[in-house]
Amino acid sequence: MKTLAIQSLSERYPVSLLLQVAGLASSTYYYDKSHEKKMPRPELYDTIRAIYSRTANGMGHRQIAMCLRHEYEIRIANKTVLKIMKLLGLYCQIRSRNKNKKYSSYKGIVGNTAPNIINRDFHAERPWAKLGTDVTEFKHAWGKAYLAPVYDFASKEIIAWDISMSPNLDQPKRLLNQLIKRMPEGTYPVLHSDMGWQYQHQYWVTTLHEHGIRQSMSRKGMCTDNAATEQVFGHLKDEFFTGQSWDCFEDFATDLNNYIHYWNTKRRQVQLNGLTPSRIQNTGTHSLTQINNLPKKGDSLFSIKIIIIINPNQTVT
Repeated sequence: MKTLAIQSLSERYPVSLLLQVAGLASSTYYYDKSHEKKMPRPELYDTIRAIYSRTANGMGHRQIAMCLRHEYEIRIANKTVLKIMKLLGLYCQIRSRNKNKKYSSYKGIVGNTAPNIINRDFHAERPWAKLGTDVTEFKHAWGKAYLAPVYDFASKEIIAWDISMSPNLDQPKRLLNQLIKRMPEGTYPVLHSDMGWQYQHQYWVTTLHEHGIRQSMSRKGMCTDNAATEQVFGHLKDEFFTGQSWDCFEDFATDLNNYIHYWNTKRRQVQLNGLTPSRIQNTGTHSLTQINNLPKKGDSLFSIKIIIIINPNQTVT
C-alpha cells in the first residue's frame, strides 16, 4: 500500500522525501515497484459486477465464469474470475449448516408408503424421467411461508411449484394440478419424495397412479435419499433468502416466483455444461453426452465443446 501511495504522489514530490515520510526503505520501494502484479482482465470488471448483482446475495465465481463464456463468448478460467472477484471485493456467501431445526412434514406412517425406486440414483438421461419434491419453510417476522416444488433431475428445472402460508393438503393438490397440466403426453416419470404425511395421503397416491406417475419414497431418517431436491433448497436460500426481509407474504411470494423463473431461465448449471434448465427442456434434449475441455495455458481457457444429442440423427455443437 505504501508503494502505491508513493507512486501516486511521485510526480508532485521527490521520491526520497516520500520514502522518508512513509518510513519505507528505498530498496523495498524499488523492489515492490519492479514486481508489480498486473491487474487481470480489467476490461471485464464492470461486466463481472453486473453478473454478480443478478441475485440478492451475489453469485459464485463458477456461475459468473459460465455466464461470461455463454453470454459474452469470453474465454476465461474459473480461477481468473475468482481472482477478479477478490480484487473487486465481491464475495459469495459460503453455505453453512443451518443451526435451526429443519422443517419436517413426517408424522409417522399415516397412510400409504411406496418403495424407494430412486435409491439415491439421481442421474437421469432425459427430462421428465426422474422428478423430486419436498417442502421447505421460510421464517419471517410476520409468520412462515412454505415452498413445495417439483424438480427435474435431468434438466435441473423447477417444473412446478406452490408457495403457501400453510403446508396443508391444499398445497400438494395445487402442486399436482400444475404438474399434470405441464406433463408431456407419453411420459411416465418417477416422482420421489420423503415420507411426509402429504405424500402418504390417499389423494396424492391416487392422483399419481391415475396419471401414470410412479411414486418413490426415501426412508425415514435418511436425508441423503432426497439429496437432489434438498440441494436446490440450499442454493435457493443462499442466493435469494439469507439476509433479506419482506414486509408481507405477497411481496415474498412475488420475489420467490421471480427467483424461480431466474433459476429456470437464467441460472447456469455446472452439471449442464453451463446451459440453463429451460434450454434443456425446450430443445427436447435427451442427454448431455460430451464435454471436451482442451488444454489450458495459464489463465486462458482455449475451448469448451458441448455436444447435445437431440435425436440419433442430429447433433448441435
